[in-house]
Amino acid sequence: MDRKGITGMGYRCLILLISILAFASCKEENNKLPEPKEDMAVVVEPVHIYEFGFNLNDFIVKRDTVKKGDSFGEILERNKIGYPKIYNIANIARDSFDIRKLQVGKPYTLLCSKDSLELPKCFIYQPNQEEYVVINFQDSIHAYTSKKPIKYVEKTATGIITSSISAELEAQGLSQRLAYKMADEIYAWTIDFRRLQKGDRFKVIYTDKYIDDTIYTGVHNIKAAYFEHNKEPFYAFEFETDSTKGIIDYFNEEAKNLRRAFLKAPVKFKRISSRYNLKRRIAVYGFKVRPHKGTDFAAGIGTPIMATANGTVTESRRKGGNGNYVKIRHNATYETQYLHMKKRKAKVGQFVKQGDVIGWVGMTGNTGGPHVCYRFWKNGKQVDPFKQKLPEAKPISDSLKVKFLDFIEPIKTTLDLIPFTNEITDGGLEDNLITFKN
Repeated sequence: MDRKGITGMGYRCLILLISILAFASCKEENNKLPEPKEDMAVVVEPVHIYEFGFNLNDFIVKRDTVKKGDSFGEILERNKIGYPKIYNIANIARDSFDIRKLQVGKPYTLLCSKDSLELPKCFIYQPNQEEYVVINFQDSIHAYTSKKPIKYVEKTATGIITSSISAELEAQGLSQRLAYKMADEIYAWTIDFRRLQKGDRFKVIYTDKYIDDTIYTGVHNIKAAYFEHNKEPFYAFEFETDSTKGIIDYFNEEAKNLRRAFLKAPVKFKRISSRYNLKRRIAVYGFKVRPHKGTDFAAGIGTPIMATANGTVTESRRKGGNGNYVKIRHNATYETQYLHMKKRKAKVGQFVKQGDVIGWVGMTGNTGGPHVCYRFWKNGKQVDPFKQKLPEAKPISDSLKVKFLDFIEPIKTTLDLIPFTNEITDGGLEDNLITFKN
């Protein structure tokens, strides 16, 4: 091949090589990742935590409980507040809250300044889960009582009994308050819950109570219930019959009151230690006849004592062998008396409702052990309550009956539409016969 041909071939090769290098260069450029940009600052908004009406982020929060021997002054003094200022705070706040009423074991919160001194600016005391007392001394001194927000959540429950309603509720992790309310408040006079049958079934519409959306405080009330016992249906609907006195009763679908005028007993008792007996003889008195005109219900000291019926307190005092006692007039016919209390709660002139706590079991007066002696008067004479044909509760008035029937109509429809689950089969009872819906 001549020189000219070689030169032409070399030229073409050179052009091809340049093209290949250019293509590779472009491909490499295209495959390059973009240069990373500088990191941008991320702004995180602080989470504001509010409690008792304050933004807790603005303070150093110190929580504690009232200890034995603590006082309002000692708590503040421990936290660097001098007694002249403590006296001034207590003096101004006393019209809103008596600082002497701090109870051992109750929680309190100090909101302190966010500096090295951490001086208290506000004292918050919680006498119970719902209420709290604020004594604010950041600028001017003022005190007030308030309540935490409360939420009520309506729920439903259905079930078929295999052993007892309490056992079934416990197995499902639900409040025993449901069983108590159905057994003692709603169906106490119509169904004996100690003798439920396998296959008895129920459904309820009830309300759970929450404080601050998170603190569960239990079943607030049962709005409506259906219980099928021995294949006989029992409806119950909650209805307020007296808004002035706050009287609420349960009625069936025909507006008949489900309760009696009197509870069977004034306490949750262990046993009846002594019955009404006009011929009782006691060894310590030489077996002389010592009539016992009351019924003694043995119970532990501190057990709540309940009014067995609605009425007005006519006596609340301590006297001789009776010890601390309360007496209630229920109407022109009936009175009741509750003896040997550790402490009385009801005051003379106070209207109490059936089931209200009026005192606590003790051993005051002549008594050999903790109990409440329950005395029952009919037409001014003490009688045995277990031998009386106790009246039914006051029936609903004619004017309220129409309102009641209109009120329960949509509730009954809702109750009837709640399905029973895991029904009894021909082969027997299935597992997990009781189920609950939230």
